[in-house]
Amino acid sequence: MWKWLKRLAISGVIAVILLFYLSNVWVVNSTKSYVYTDYNKLPNHRVALVLGTSNKTISGQPNDFFVKRMETAAELYKLGKIDHFILSGHNPSQFYNEPMEMKKALMIRGVPSEAITLDYAGLRTLDSVIRSKEIFGQDKIIIITQPFHSYRALFISHYYDIEAVAMVTEGPAYESSFKVRVREYFARTKAVLDLYVFKTSPRFLGKKENLKGK
Repeated sequence: MWKWLKRLAISGVIAVILLFYLSNVWVVNSTKSYVYTDYNKLPNHRVALVLGTSNKTISGQPNDFFVKRMETAAELYKLGKIDHFILSGHNPSQFYNEPMEMKKALMIRGVPSEAITLDYAGLRTLDSVIRSKEIFGQDKIIIITQPFHSYRALFISHYYDIEAVAMVTEGPAYESSFKVRVREYFARTKAVLDLYVFKTSPRFLGKKENLKGK
């Protein structure tokens, strides 16, 4: 009996490890050819989905993930690569509003208000991606985020038949972002399960909206 339980436990552990490993390999390998680092090679998709993150770290310092996404987004606009932005993030209270902070940061960098649409219901990457199509009517998008995050965002996009590419930006040094990268490793596995097993939907959808100024 105990031998059987031990074998069952070992088999379970091996299965979980394989699930995590194979999920990550699948997510990265199936999307890496859609990840761009050169502005000049970026496909002409015109609308960018900027994925939200906090503008400040826990210590109150500027968040490098946020700053780099804003710098890259503004540069794409200045180069004429983007006509419009969907800024999608979490907005749980008046004291924490990712889309509004992104808008402020982009406007400071020269992006006009009419080129920006805010999505306050981007609670997760899955929600942000699906809402870009189902709510804002986009089936071609440029996703702006860090490289390690881009694979999962693209994986979700392609599952929903969104013609997406990612323009990736730099992030903090590996040492200072280790926890975030480890969390992303688990998030990729969850994305596979959400899409292919649980069929997870966004927490909020609602009525379709036109992009601001469009």
